[in-house]
Amino acid sequence: MKIVFAVFGLAALTWLNASAQVLVEVTMEQSEFLPSEEIPAAVRVTNRSGQPLHLGGDANWLTFNVESADGLIVVKNSDVPVVGEFDLGSSQMATKHVDLQPYFDLIRPGRYRVTATVQIKDWAEAMTSPAKEFYVITGAKIWAQDFGVPIPAAATNRTPEVRRYTLEKANYLRTQLRLYVQVSDPAESRVFKVVSIGKTVSFGDADTQLDRNSNLHVLFQSGASLFTYAVVNPDGGLVRQEIYDYVTPADGAGDADGEIAGPTAAAVKAASAATARRW
Repeated sequence: MKIVFAVFGLAALTWLNASAQVLVEVTMEQSEFLPSEEIPAAVRVTNRSGQPLHLGGDANWLTFNVESADGLIVVKNSDVPVVGEFDLGSSQMATKHVDLQPYFDLIRPGRYRVTATVQIKDWAEAMTSPAKEFYVITGAKIWAQDFGVPIPAAATNRTPEVRRYTLEKANYLRTQLRLYVQVSDPAESRVFKVVSIGKTVSFGDADTQLDRNSNLHVLFQSGASLFTYAVVNPDGGLVRQEIYDYVTPADGAGDADGEIAGPTAAAVKAASAATARRW
């Protein structure tokens, strides 16, 4: 019996030593996301084992697990694609970037935890990261419009596919309002993409227009003297984002309509006028 315990203790110590020399960590640049928004995550693997590691050759060399802190079941749609072979030398760190959103059902608001597990085939060992928490939050819808998706130039005319743009405001970390664009079907039962177009203020409305290619143009106030102009295409891609600043002249002068005068204010107006002419 003493020999069995001794062997078990040696095996456990060997595993602990191995796992301590390869560190796995999940990081995120933000911690709150709207339903169907991209959820970028980075996995850092640090090798302190004193020997090179060959990783990325198998589809399951890196796997993810997402759990709800509220006890809800998180459906996994498919494995996150991670294949791509590389060698990680001793005292080196590698980072793998992924988007978790397409591979897990994360449309219900709540608190979630994600862990990453790295399989080291040469050792027949697996190292799991500490859990990283993030939140799925709800937004307030402030505008919506259906539109037809343009057909490719070489295609013949056909019944147009109809989608919907929706503007939503969400209170990120309860300290910063952000404006989002959601692209979905008209019933919003299928969401193609959700993209953040910038921080906004609690007052003021967003100006929206669609151009001939069904791109959505949004101009909104993003600060005391800042306006943000963003363009989103029918697939939900943010194709343009510009920030304009205006200041009140030192003498407090304004035009006859009481609007702010000055070169930066004129630049905002000129940009809006130029955009309108392009349409």
